[in-house]
Amino acid sequence: MENTVTTIQIAHQKFISFLKEKRKASATILAYGKDIDQLITFLDKNGKTSLSEVKQADLEAFIESLNKENYTQKSVSRKINSIKTFYRFLKQGETITEDPAVFLVHPKYEIKPPRILSKMEYRALRDACREDARIASIVELLLQTGIRIGELAALTLEDIKETSIVIKPMEGHAGREIPLNKAARGSLQKYIAIRPKSNENAVFITKTGKPLLIRNIRTAIDRYFRIADIKDAKVNDLRHTFIAHHLMEGTSLVVVSKLAGHKRLSTTEKYLDLVKDQIEEKVKLGEL
Repeated sequence: MENTVTTIQIAHQKFISFLKEKRKASATILAYGKDIDQLITFLDKNGKTSLSEVKQADLEAFIESLNKENYTQKSVSRKINSIKTFYRFLKQGETITEDPAVFLVHPKYEIKPPRILSKMEYRALRDACREDARIASIVELLLQTGIRIGELAALTLEDIKETSIVIKPMEGHAGREIPLNKAARGSLQKYIAIRPKSNENAVFITKTGKPLLIRNIRTAIDRYFRIADIKDAKVNDLRHTFIAHHLMEGTSLVVVSKLAGHKRLSTTEKYLDLVKDQIEEKVKLGEL
C-alpha cells in the first residue's frame, strides 16, 4: 500500500536496483536514472519530496519546463517514457495506489530513417582515416561486420580468429560469430602489428595501454566524418550501412539478421523499405 513517508529519492534507488536485477542494458539504466534524477530535482524545487505529494499536474509542469528549455520532442518523449516506467514499477510493487503518470501524453515527432552512407561516402571515410591504423581498423570492422559499438569496444584478442570474430553475449544481445572479409582482416592485422604492448586484453587500446572507451571511439569517428565531409552521420550509421548494403546485394534477410544480432526478423525487415528501389533496379538489370 502507499507509504506517505516514502521519498521519491528512495523509490528511485529501488527502481534502479530493480532494473539491474532485470539485467537491463547499462545504457538504459543510465538513461532512466538521469531522467528520474532530473524529475526529482524539479519536484524538490517545488517543495515535493514524498511520493504521496506528486500529482499528474506536477508531472505535466515538469514536461512543460522541458519544452521551455527547448528540449527536442524526441527527448521529451523519452523522459515521459522513463517517468511512466518508474511509476508503473511503483504501482505494480504497491508502493503507490494511484499512478499520476498514466495519462501523460507523448508529443508527436518525426522519426528519421536510419542514415545509410552512399558508396562515395563509404570510400571517403575509409580514405580519411587510412593513416590512422587503429581507427581505420575500427571503421573497417564496423562497416564490414555491422557489430554494435559496445560489442566492438568489448572485443578481446581471444575473440579474433583467423577468418572471423566472436561476439560475446552482452546486455540482452545474443553472441555470434561473424566472418571477416579480406578488407576487415587486413585492416585488423595492420593495427594489431603496431598495437602498443599492454597487459590489457582488449583489442583496441589507448597509447598508454588502456582499453579504448566507447565515448573515445565515437569522438574519433565523428572527427573523421568531419574530415571526410560526411554530414549528419553518427557511428551507429556504419551498422545501418552494413545492413542496408548487404540487403541491396541480395544477401538473405535471415542471414543479415543473424549477422546483425537482431532479436527479431522484423527489425531487419524495416531496412528493406530503405533499399527497395535499389533492389528493384538490380533485379531489373539482372544483377540479382
